[in-house]
Amino acid sequence: MAEIDKNKFDYYLLRRVIRLAKPYRTVFLTAGILAVVLAPIAILRPYLIQVMIDEYVFPGDLKGLTYMAFMILGVLVLEVLLRYVFIYSTSWLGQSVIRDLRVRVFQHITSLRLKYFDHTAIGTSTTRTINDIETINTVFSQGMITIIADLFTLVAVLGIMFFTSWKLTLICLTTMPFLMVASYIFKEKVKASFQVVRSQISKMNAFLQERISGMRIVQIFNAEQQEMNKFKVINREYTKANLNSILYYATFYPVVELISAASLGLMVWWGARDALHAGGITLGALVAFPIYLNMLFRPIQMLADKFNTLQMGLVAAERVFNLLDRKDMIENKGTIIPEKLQGEVEFDQVYFAYNAREYVLKNLSFHIKPGETLAIVGSTGSGKSTIINILNRFYEIQKGAIRIDGVNIEEYELLGLRKRIALVLQDVFLFSGSVLENINLRNKEISREKVIEAAKMIGAHEFIEKLPGGYDYEVMERGATLSMGQRQLISFVRALVFDPDILILDEATSSVDPETESVIQHAIETLIEKRTSIIIAHRLSTIRHATNILVLSKGEIQEYGSHDELLQQEDGHYKELYEMQFLQMAEE
Repeated sequence: MAEIDKNKFDYYLLRRVIRLAKPYRTVFLTAGILAVVLAPIAILRPYLIQVMIDEYVFPGDLKGLTYMAFMILGVLVLEVLLRYVFIYSTSWLGQSVIRDLRVRVFQHITSLRLKYFDHTAIGTSTTRTINDIETINTVFSQGMITIIADLFTLVAVLGIMFFTSWKLTLICLTTMPFLMVASYIFKEKVKASFQVVRSQISKMNAFLQERISGMRIVQIFNAEQQEMNKFKVINREYTKANLNSILYYATFYPVVELISAASLGLMVWWGARDALHAGGITLGALVAFPIYLNMLFRPIQMLADKFNTLQMGLVAAERVFNLLDRKDMIENKGTIIPEKLQGEVEFDQVYFAYNAREYVLKNLSFHIKPGETLAIVGSTGSGKSTIINILNRFYEIQKGAIRIDGVNIEEYELLGLRKRIALVLQDVFLFSGSVLENINLRNKEISREKVIEAAKMIGAHEFIEKLPGGYDYEVMERGATLSMGQRQLISFVRALVFDPDILILDEATSSVDPETESVIQHAIETLIEKRTSIIIAHRLSTIRHATNILVLSKGEIQEYGSHDELLQQEDGHYKELYEMQFLQMAEE
């Protein structure tokens, strides 16, 4: 029953993979028709050789012999041309399907909730988008259609062999059971070995990605030799898995050659004996039969490998479809696309939990008027960043409501809402590319002049101009060649050029030195001017001028008011934090 269910599952996957080719049905049908047409054309050459020997060579008909030679040449040229079109069309079909599928998978990944990325390794999504999708290509280029072509060839070859001499065909087929058994064992063994190879290469990729990303720690603690020893073990297991798969190939192909030679020997023995008797097999048939045998054994030899290729393609397809079938995305049912927001923000008895067991935010209510600045402080884990996540709808709240300009944020079209909100994070992420591209994110509506104007307002223009190439300076991955303060200033310029109505700064000065902090403080003041702003900061010096300050503790509001109001509260948490920080600054 399990096997039946597995077969049904494979057929379901195969049908789903085939449906991916629907936009290219013309090419798909062309490849299918060619698979059928090539079968009789392939057996036509040996048949014509047989006719040429029997009817023109022995009678000495030179004119007829020349005619047959040109006919065989014409058939050969036709087969070569059709074979070229067949191979190219199947490969083109596979590449076209996976090109579309990559775009679809990438688009799907970018629409998933952040919760998916919280629980899924980066390498997993990368593997699905690149390696697994590339494997699906083999279903078209080397799997399904080519298997159909080989099966038609087998049927055609067996048909012409039985038509030529059924006795000789049966003699040749006496070795077939051995070939079928060998092919089945090979298919199962190679399938298992390929799965081990894929598992081992996954382990190696994960190990390399983690160690290269953490190379600073490896070198700081002189752990190079220990990590090398671990890598040697993983590398040895990967090599062993590859050698096992090679062993099966090295065993299977000689076995097929041995069985093929035995079948050829039986054919020569029986055919030669039969040809000596009057009315037995003709010499032309005796010459053509070895060609038929080669055409019979070669597809069988390749079929086992192609079935494995098809199976691995379906396994990869299962992983990709499992990703595409995930519904972990924010429901975008809103229809309001705001051209401009006033910036009034209201949290009304909001409850939120990353998992159902415990709430991170509990009964959270506050109100920000247009143009005001709200600063949020609190210990690590109090829920400060969570407020940002749910305001941008990266996560959905369980209870309560969040309104902007009096409208529930769920009624806004998702991309339209996020377009009006700018977020500057503590850990600035810069892409590989120029400074200009990292600021305008290749948005053609944002000109170089606008970027330069924003950089001057922020105070970043001077340092950018000093870079080799200025705004065309190529930033390395994650901005490794820039200081933390420089990366932060670029992120401020990026926020400003998109002209948001609501600005959120998440601990934007926590990792910079005091000298750079003064520059960034000027940038912050420029950014928040005439905008509704939410600032999360550990350094309280950056939030003294906020309209109101919200002190958060374990997801609940502990204190709320202006800077002066909170300092007047006896034994207040904000007052305690403020005095501790300024005492520390005085000592320094």
